[in-house]
Amino acid sequence: MTTTTHLSRDIPLDLSGSALLVVDVQNGFAKAGVGAYAALNPEQIPTELSYYFDRINQTVVPNIAQLQAACRAKQVEVLFTNIECLTLDGRERGLDYKISGFLIPKGSFEAQSLDEVKPYGDEIVIPKSSSSVFNSTNIDYVLRNLGIRQLVVTGLVTDQCVEGAVRDACDLGYLVTLVEDACGTYSEERHQSSLRALSGYCRIVTTVQLTRELRDG
Repeated sequence: MTTTTHLSRDIPLDLSGSALLVVDVQNGFAKAGVGAYAALNPEQIPTELSYYFDRINQTVVPNIAQLQAACRAKQVEVLFTNIECLTLDGRERGLDYKISGFLIPKGSFEAQSLDEVKPYGDEIVIPKSSSSVFNSTNIDYVLRNLGIRQLVVTGLVTDQCVEGAVRDACDLGYLVTLVEDACGTYSEERHQSSLRALSGYCRIVTTVQLTRELRDG
């Protein structure tokens, strides 16, 4: 007789096999007047981008910092991926990034994480040149060597690079948790639409919920 085992995405983290991934929370994409937003005056953010920068500064960054502290206290791996070319002129970038004009040179200020959520000690930073970190890096190899089976995803932007990471991690066999208030995109409508689409791929929680889970785990 065949026994059917009930499977679920909605299970708490096993802290010994979990990691937090921070996606693209970097100077080149999260600061006005720098990188992709070099033409913007930080004191005069246009209306169409005010939601984005408010979301980063008031919600995403504080919540990621809180999650990082909770993970570090429990010796849970904290990893980062930032858009950063392997070269100065970006000649190895994927076609989509070339068309989009995303050029973050190797070793540049724009490639570095925001100070508020930057890596601590020897935490791993993986440069990428595609929307999904799983397509242009060795992150799957790294996570498996670390013994990671459950991946917590946060960062920018929800419906692009974050969504790509969630979908690919799911397909590769990771149990994924998305922290909805530790992510952001260019409008609340886009953010909520992405969450609805991703509900079939991952567990979706808040920072408060996951911080409590980490504390009690």
